[in-house]
Amino acid sequence: MNAVSPPTVTFADVQAAAARIKGLAVVTPLVESPALNERIGGRVLLKLETQQRVGAFKFRGAYNRLVQLDAEQRKAGVVAFSSGNHAQGVALAAKLLGMPAVIVMPSDAPALKIANTKGYGAEVRLFDRLTESREAIAAEIAGSRGAVVVPAFDDPHIAAGQGTVGLEMLDQAKAVGADFDLLVSPVGGGGLMAGISLVMKELSPRTELWGCEPSVYNDFALSLEKGERVTLKPTVRTLCDALESPSTGDITFPILKRNLAGAVGLTDPEVAEAMRYAFTTLKLVMEPGGSVGLAALLSGKVDARGKTVGVVVSGGNVDPGLFARILNGEL
Repeated sequence: MNAVSPPTVTFADVQAAAARIKGLAVVTPLVESPALNERIGGRVLLKLETQQRVGAFKFRGAYNRLVQLDAEQRKAGVVAFSSGNHAQGVALAAKLLGMPAVIVMPSDAPALKIANTKGYGAEVRLFDRLTESREAIAAEIAGSRGAVVVPAFDDPHIAAGQGTVGLEMLDQAKAVGADFDLLVSPVGGGGLMAGISLVMKELSPRTELWGCEPSVYNDFALSLEKGERVTLKPTVRTLCDALESPSTGDITFPILKRNLAGAVGLTDPEVAEAMRYAFTTLKLVMEPGGSVGLAALLSGKVDARGKTVGVVVSGGNVDPGLFARILNGEL
């Protein structure tokens, strides 16, 4: 018996998502810094999803998923599991659409992300990531309430919503006379980069795409090497809490494998340095996972000399205490 193929995502799905979120999601800025251009030796355009609702790109996919639920599903509500940004995106989307939401979050998630998720009106269920399964908890809640489980990345509607970042980047780049040679973006579960890659392959096929991940969570690089999806057994933590996914998704990996040039692993010190540079020189606040694209350029792991590069800064929800330690050079 043949295995059921996962649903696919298309460029047309991203276009449809853009129409659904128009006027609700922020068209975030694409900014350029002469100082950064000089440091890199190329032209760098930063897509600031730090300015998106909930402070991260996740609102795009969450709203695109939830707005398509029917009246009965909306009444029962949704359940999601996330360390923070997807949690906030789902919580806000549910609030805007008038439906209940339960978010399963690790007890060691950044306090700011937990507080913000509650602030959007969601019910938060904390769990111990070392001894409990977030998937099992979410499934139990969904079963008892009839709620719809909203995955963080491995869902065609989520990936399509995240892909709207790419549509905006191309429009904004064109407006300033830029044509991307390279585009770098964080990769955790792969929803963001999968969606963006569909846009780029359709509208800017010459653009080379690179995924950036923590070097200790290099499942995507290993998957590309092996030619099939690899799942890690996490043994350590990283500053990039938003990118601590042990694998990409059934839906996202085939898209990434087809469309990306490769993967880059960043160490915690490289990420911390990028966050310090962003704050001191660019006057920008980036969360660790959101800064890996910039870290890839500053570390030289992606060579941008003489090239025009798009960098997705995926979020800015960094815990204040952690941010202070990073700025002070303690990490």
